[in-house]
Amino acid sequence: MPSVISIQQLNKTYASGHPALKTINLEISQGEIFALLGPNGAGKTTLISIICGIVNPGGGRVLVGGKDIIKDYRAARSQIGLVPQELVSDVFETVWATVTFSRGLFGKKPNPAYLEQLLKDLSLWDKRDAKIFELSGGMKRRVMIAKALSHEPQILFLDEPTAGVDVELRRDMWNMVRGLRERGVTIILTTHYIEEAEEMADRIGVIRKGEIILVEDKQTLMHKLGKKQLTLHLQQPLTSLPATLAEYSLELAEEGHALVLTYDAQREHSGIAELLQALAELGIGFKDLQSSQSSLEDIFVSLVSSR
Repeated sequence: MPSVISIQQLNKTYASGHPALKTINLEISQGEIFALLGPNGAGKTTLISIICGIVNPGGGRVLVGGKDIIKDYRAARSQIGLVPQELVSDVFETVWATVTFSRGLFGKKPNPAYLEQLLKDLSLWDKRDAKIFELSGGMKRRVMIAKALSHEPQILFLDEPTAGVDVELRRDMWNMVRGLRERGVTIILTTHYIEEAEEMADRIGVIRKGEIILVEDKQTLMHKLGKKQLTLHLQQPLTSLPATLAEYSLELAEEGHALVLTYDAQREHSGIAELLQALAELGIGFKDLQSSQSSLEDIFVSLVSSR
């Protein structure tokens, strides 16, 4: 797929001297869902703000749909919808007036039918005549999403979109994201709910201290870095591991009632068969076993804490 966002040698240092971004190179393909993960202060919001034209870059180049965000700002920005972390809106306007005005800001012709369907998709149609200040926090978040989509952008940024919102909104939002993706819209999201990235994203990028430390297809990433574990629930507890089992990556768990084997999912030989034979020779019986694999959250924590 062609790149809809191309970032080359991008950097940003604030007046305080803080280097927010350090030589970012990134290509995002048209129609993909790209999840940008990183701890607080890693540079996620700064990167999004530069692409969206809110913050000036220190150096480098960003193209959005082939348009330079500096030299051709209007054309680049018109392709983008942004749902920021903060709830910012004219609180005395109605929902309908807010989304209609937002569409007009981008020079789009009126399209009441599109806006009506948009509000219905976000469960806002019944609130179309309500003023923003009358709405709950969750409803205000829905209005922010409607504003971002009012001009029918081809790229949608979701910066921590579900932080502090109710389960119903989260479900509605991700249903909408899936629908947008089916229509070819590119979605870039940051989230603290890593299970959402695991469920939704096609590719994962991890940013730490202003640097992109990894960009990978989600399934490939989990295959490469994911560890598998086999837990054996013992018939009789052990006080310590027998010396003859030292060659295995074993640990005692559940106060000696379980053995946990950690192994590389990519290796041709896991060593499980040999371990089971060794246990039998030692007279160590087990009553149950279960296997598990690292989640994206496990992999993320491992990446950001090991560098």
